[in-house]
Amino acid sequence: MHRTANRCHRRLRRTGNGTEKGGGSTRNGRDSQPKMLGVKAFGGELITAGSIIVRQRGTKFHPGTNVGVGKDHTLFALVDGHVSFKVQGSLNKHTVNVIPA
Repeated sequence: MHRTANRCHRRLRRTGNGTEKGGGSTRNGRDSQPKMLGVKAFGGELITAGSIIVRQRGTKFHPGTNVGVGKDHTLFALVDGHVSFKVQGSLNKHTVNVIPA
């Protein structure tokens, strides 16, 4: 009697194979948002005061004349003018200047 009750219980609980959808991979779905880094105004370009010239992590480009630095190392123009990029020294230090228009 004990066995018969057990078999009936199994029959009630049984589900068909493949009736449930696949759960999908849980290893996907972790990516960071784009940070939009890089040069925003190129050499010779006319920009206004306050315009962002370079967004960067660290100081790949260093500020020159008429260029300010934000707390996240963003370089921006302090005056209206033309952007100028220079490479200086033996360490190939990239400097950004703004020549007033």
